[in-house]
Amino acid sequence: MKGPIEGQSVQKCSGCGIGLQTLNPELPGYIPEKSLGREPVVCQRCFRIKNYNEASSVTVDQDEFLRLLSQIGGKNALVIHIVDLFDFDGSLISGLQRFVGNNPVILAVNKIDLLPKVTNWNKIINWVQKQCKEQGLKTEEIILCSAKKNQGFDRLLDAVAERRGDRDVYVVGGTNVGKSTLINRLIRDYSDLDQELTVSRYPGTTLDMVSIPLDDGHFIIDTPGIVYPWRYSELVNRKDLGTIMPENPLKPMVYQLNEGQTLFFGGMARFDFVQGARQSFTCYVSGRLNIHRTKLEKADALYKEHAGELLSPPDADHLGELPEWTRHEIRVPKGSKLDLFVSGLGWIKVNGDQGALTAIHAPKGVKVVARPSLI
Repeated sequence: MKGPIEGQSVQKCSGCGIGLQTLNPELPGYIPEKSLGREPVVCQRCFRIKNYNEASSVTVDQDEFLRLLSQIGGKNALVIHIVDLFDFDGSLISGLQRFVGNNPVILAVNKIDLLPKVTNWNKIINWVQKQCKEQGLKTEEIILCSAKKNQGFDRLLDAVAERRGDRDVYVVGGTNVGKSTLINRLIRDYSDLDQELTVSRYPGTTLDMVSIPLDDGHFIIDTPGIVYPWRYSELVNRKDLGTIMPENPLKPMVYQLNEGQTLFFGGMARFDFVQGARQSFTCYVSGRLNIHRTKLEKADALYKEHAGELLSPPDADHLGELPEWTRHEIRVPKGSKLDLFVSGLGWIKVNGDQGALTAIHAPKGVKVVARPSLI
């Protein structure tokens, strides 16, 4: 029988599930030899994320994720798909139905703590149901939750208990949607393990499938977070993540605009009100992102002169790291209630019903869509 590869330990990292190795610090699973005896045993990357909130650039490519996901269809499983309400259209795995086959799906909608306190939650659930239907995703139940505030998790655990039967539970979701926090809660409730997963705000923290044994012989399986290239959070420099990802409830910013006015969101994106009657637009973005209003005719020149300074983040040193901007023209029909959504950055709600011609400029590849208003 072959032994392990030289430098490759048979142990797995209890943070991200990757096989540990002591040879190459650049590759996933690296652990200094002297740390192998420690409990719990975690790779250097997880150790750093947990202790210093640093992140490394090690991630698994998308084909690998899809290969792992496609194994679920052949199993008898309960699937929990966790999405980020702030970046709903960017974090819902389109085509998930294809991968999970006939297995039941519970949709956990995380980060509800970011919405204003006065939100009508039934309307939010109806909105989520409609969006799922459009994407062809069948859900057994939709549960609104907040990993940060520990809201809705009891209902989620009850739903798992009610629907699990004698099945394993697979947890799937994009990066940065709160998956590890949910898994840690499941571990605490269902298993006597002391191990906890690495919780981090950085994309791609979980590298391989992590199987957590339950008391009844079944498993919770944490799949890697899919890195979606169309989410702003995957593109920006690490130090700007804290600026664009809100930590606290969103404070809607309302702007009364005449046609021919422009709003800049730092140097991250731009909204043009090209044509239409004077009306108001509400911006739902992180409170740490500065919004700058100007005239449409001056917008190009302003960006050219002040990107990286007045219009930041990104700062001048990191401007070149983002792709060139693409212009998305969106006509808002009369009588419609729409959000103009930029994946990972937030959305602009069109409040008037008299119609408008608008445009959004964002880095090439970032998902920009018009959708029925969330709020």
